[in-house]
Amino acid sequence: MVQILAGEKGEGKTKKLIEMANEAGKSAKGSVVFVDDDNSRMYDLHYSVRFVDTPKFIMEDPQVFRGFVCGILSQNSDIEKLYVDGLNHIVDKISDADFVAFITELEKTCKEAETDMVMIISRKADLLPAEVQQYLI
Repeated sequence: MVQILAGEKGEGKTKKLIEMANEAGKSAKGSVVFVDDDNSRMYDLHYSVRFVDTPKFIMEDPQVFRGFVCGILSQNSDIEKLYVDGLNHIVDKISDADFVAFITELEKTCKEAETDMVMIISRKADLLPAEVQQYLI
C-alpha cells in the first residue's frame, strides 16, 4: 500500500515521517527502511530502521526512482515498511498525469512485495491530482 503525506514546506511532515518510521522500527516483524535525499536525519531514526541516502544516485525520472525502490525491495524480502522523504526532486519535474501513473505503478510494486510505503510530497494536498487523493494520510 502506498500512502502520501502532503503539505507545504515547514509543516512538520518529516518529523511525522520519522516518528512513523521509529514506531514501525520498534514493532515491525520485518525490516523498515527510510530513504532520504541527505543524511541529516540519520541519527533521528531508531537503530532498527535501515537508512538509505540518495545523493549519489541521480533520480530525476520517476521510472528511475521506481527501479531504485525495486532494488531496495529485492535486497531483502522481508521489508515491511518503506518511508521516503525528499521525493519532490522527482515529482516536481513531471506532469500530474505522469505523477498519477507513477503512484499507480508504485502501488502495484508495493502490493507485489507486500510492503507499505509512505512518501512525503511538499505540496498542498488539494493541489494534488484527484486520482491520488485516495493515497493521502
